[in-house]
Amino acid sequence: MAEAEESRAGGAAKPLFAGLSDVSISEDIPVEGEITVPVGSHSPDEDYSTLDEPVKDTIMRDLKAVGKKFVHVMYPKKSSALLRDWDLWGPLVLCVSLALMLQGGSADSKEDGGPQFAEVFVIIWFGAVVITLNSKLLGGTISFFQSLCVLGYCVLPLTVAMLVCRLVLLASSGTVSFIVRLVVVMAMFGWSTLASTAFLADSQPPNRKALVVYPIFLFYFIISWMILTFTPQ
Repeated sequence: MAEAEESRAGGAAKPLFAGLSDVSISEDIPVEGEITVPVGSHSPDEDYSTLDEPVKDTIMRDLKAVGKKFVHVMYPKKSSALLRDWDLWGPLVLCVSLALMLQGGSADSKEDGGPQFAEVFVIIWFGAVVITLNSKLLGGTISFFQSLCVLGYCVLPLTVAMLVCRLVLLASSGTVSFIVRLVVVMAMFGWSTLASTAFLADSQPPNRKALVVYPIFLFYFIISWMILTFTPQ
């Protein structure tokens, strides 16, 4: 016990950093300087926020993005542009334009030759939602709004067909007019179907692609039928 107490007393007498007494710093090594905490450099792109940009720049940027998606639809190919940078501005504009052109006349008229605005609007968006839910239930890998974006943008060829049909009906409404409208609507129907499947096919399981394509076929067929059977007041 006495030896243990002596060893403790001897250990307590030693300095805390006894080993540092033998360390010497050479005079040739400069020791002056500043101690700073390195902060990662930020590029101008990282500090840039769309909240600070002018409204004009925001509108032009969105219009260019919508225009690029229109180009992708008119020249369909396997591309992730519609899926990566999705938006609903283009589909909304196309849906409203198509509904306005399909409207036969005033809401109070009982002799309308076409559906009303609300009917077209609901048919397009309800159909797109049903197709999207069907795609998700079958194991699709894209999100809900990505599918809505693709289906909405692919209405563009049918909107063009509706515009052509209105111009043809202004010229004449006989058999030749019907044949021209039939050819235009069938061509744009095939275009819309092929464009949508080109963007959505790879996101579905290989053994279930037919179950996804069939509702898309019906969706654009119904819109095409409304366009073909439209007769102005």
